[in-house]
Amino acid sequence: MVERLLEKGYSVNVFDMRQGFENDRVQFFVGDLCNKQDLLPALQGVNVVFHCASPAPSSDNKELFYRVNYTGTRAVIEACKDAGVQKLVLTSSASVVFEGKDIKNGSEDLPYAKKPIDYYTETKILQEKEVLAANDPSNNFLTVAIRPHGIFGPRDPQLVPIMVETAKSGKMKIMIGNGQNLVDFTYVENVVHGHILAAEYLQKDSPLCGKAYHITNDEPLPFWTFISRVLTGLNYDAPKYKIPYWLAYYLALFLSFLVLMLSPIIKIKPTFTPMRVALAGTYHYYSCERAKKDMAYKPVVSLDQAIERTVQSYPHLRRAS
Repeated sequence: MVERLLEKGYSVNVFDMRQGFENDRVQFFVGDLCNKQDLLPALQGVNVVFHCASPAPSSDNKELFYRVNYTGTRAVIEACKDAGVQKLVLTSSASVVFEGKDIKNGSEDLPYAKKPIDYYTETKILQEKEVLAANDPSNNFLTVAIRPHGIFGPRDPQLVPIMVETAKSGKMKIMIGNGQNLVDFTYVENVVHGHILAAEYLQKDSPLCGKAYHITNDEPLPFWTFISRVLTGLNYDAPKYKIPYWLAYYLALFLSFLVLMLSPIIKIKPTFTPMRVALAGTYHYYSCERAKKDMAYKPVVSLDQAIERTVQSYPHLRRAS
């Protein structure tokens, strides 16, 4: 995001809990997202705020999810208003409408999930509601939420590294379901492009005000095809055995129940959970038609290019022949 904004000629301030990088063209502010007084110095003279902060979805820290995604977001909104910021663009998630059941070409008109797949998603719903409700054109404060899905790309510490670690441990040999379920994966440059378009098109008289928009690569493909292409690109074997989706789901439910019963005695963090089974075995891809219509969105990097660039960016994860 920072690199693309600088390329477009914008001045950039970055706020984070720690110094993340050095760049003479960027002002870096360190502080607590939940503390409005920490935020205010970074927002002086700022026109647009991109709120991208969130704990990793794989975390199991409920208190942290709530504190950052909900409490922190409320602090961001208050600080933006106090500092005279005009636009707030939120990085939300397409999963705010996902309940573990098939979604095919889902639109933004789908209701929020009544039974979110995990606590991360539950707090992302709270976060998005707060940001969209804060939209107030009469007071010159405009908000929009961007909902990417399956973000991947170079320097990502989550998706590809976790996938490779799972393959190294021998736990990536079985695919859940018949392997045909289509899913959106979204290259990071397309996510950034969608955010910047949203900021540029967000005006008092635009349809973006107080709305959410799906941003994907607009090329859904089978979940296990994507996994296999990344793994084989890094010289690991693709999954070759299949287990029926219903069997995997009920095994994961049983394991979760067992972990719950044993929790007073021993702490276990299972990797085979109902949520992960649902993500791997169901259809969940989303329509970008609203973004195409309202802010002229189209992906700038194709999925084939994106997978190739991503694989090439992780030489240290490649398995020796």
